Amino acid sequence: MGFQIQQVELGERGLEEFVEVPWKLFRGDPCWTPPLRAELLGSRLLGITGLLTRAHPYHHDAEVTHFIARDGENLLGRVSAAVNRRFNEFYGTKTGFFGFFDVGPRPDVAKELLDCASAWVKERGMECLRGPGGYSNATHEANQGVLIEGFAYPPTVELTHNPPYYGEYIEACGFVKAMDYHAYLIQISDGPSERLGPLADAVLRRRSIETRPIDMGKVKQEVDLIVRIYNEAWAANWGFLPLTEAEGAAVASTLKLVADPGLMRFAYVDGELAAVLGALPDPNVAFRPRWNKLQDTDLVRALRLLRTRRRIPDMRLMFFGVLPRFRKLGIDAVLYSEVLDYALRRGYKTCEPSLLLEGNDLILRASSFMGGVHHKTWRIYEKSLR
Repeated sequence: MGFQIQQVELGERGLEEFVEVPWKLFRGDPCWTPPLRAELLGSRLLGITGLLTRAHPYHHDAEVTHFIARDGENLLGRVSAAVNRRFNEFYGTKTGFFGFFDVGPRPDVAKELLDCASAWVKERGMECLRGPGGYSNATHEANQGVLIEGFAYPPTVELTHNPPYYGEYIEACGFVKAMDYHAYLIQISDGPSERLGPLADAVLRRRSIETRPIDMGKVKQEVDLIVRIYNEAWAANWGFLPLTEAEGAAVASTLKLVADPGLMRFAYVDGELAAVLGALPDPNVAFRPRWNKLQDTDLVRALRLLRTRRRIPDMRLMFFGVLPRFRKLGIDAVLYSEVLDYALRRGYKTCEPSLLLEGNDLILRASSFMGGVHHKTWRIYEKSLR
């Protein structure tokens, strides 16, 4: 085989190498942008509970492991395997997941890693393997899918970038498409769509709709409202899994670092909570590697973000939800118009609505209506283990 597979469990020091694998594989790639290492390994200094630590709420209802492919000290690839019990109970399925999939131009390494993930979840009674994701493919989880279109552009926050061969390698191992996600790109500097403003004005004349920005002085309470809307508005979406209170708290800690309150707005109809739209300045602009040992430390990257976060030109529209009983009232046009107007005044240049399910025609049409053009596509794969 010419290489070895090392299995690493939660709490073991080998996880540090697991996190470093893509740093070794993609050195010098101008698009690849990793999260802070602390987002995976945790950091008391930065106040972050890492996803790859036992303390993270993901592990309350899941079992995971990790595999590293190596040739001596040379790191060749990695993958995780997970059984998310809450996901399987919610859907009545026996689905295992692979995630954190990274590999150099070695199809043999890719096959061995995916075989290890398949065998591990099958030993635990799973009948299907799906991925990649972070650990799994619930809608709210970060790093979903393999990029199959849009390789010339760096990813926005919580999205993936990979070489074009990833999809080919996964398909060669017997996986087939499960779902595609899309991203659109809006050039804010071009101004909002000519139709959007008049439509929003007409909606406000017909309906008693009020909006407000998120209150960063009450982040916990505001995130509770977001979770409430998410758990009802997204319930029919592919891959939906209700957010727990602990997961909502993790969202709150993320917002504190980078949120611009004017980009996150709630809507009320006759005083009743109806919808939320949330966009974030893209921290990946500050996080892109400098390929310098000092400048790529978490502390320096975090300080770079704090220094530049109010001058970041790009943003990602991460979530938009309308409670079912308030749909088709034009609330989307009102929130879109207000956020884009604010973004234009504050000097933002681009907005990327993502990840958008391929079958969600309403949100795809809305993104196009705002002046967006199709920008990227990610694919999630699955394989029967029966």
